Amino acid sequence: MNTARLNITLPEDVVKILSGVKNKSAYIAEAIKQKKMLEEKEKLRKKIEAAYRQAAQEDYETYKEWEDTLKDGLEDDTW
Repeated sequence: MNTARLNITLPEDVVKILSGVKNKSAYIAEAIKQKKMLEEKEKLRKKIEAAYRQAAQEDYETYKEWEDTLKDGLEDDTW
């Protein structure tokens, strides 16, 4: 695997968390990957939610267009 050296500054509380970790680079790399994956999932969830809301609105508009015809003849007791 190709690697690159970075010089980063971390808050003291994060440094304390990392103090007991043997391979800090691997630990940080995995944490970043997981964070990115969660962000992508959240973005996808929001996109799906927006599409669902749009579809629901379109369904409702279609229902409203046909609402009057859905009742045609149902109140008629002459059957």
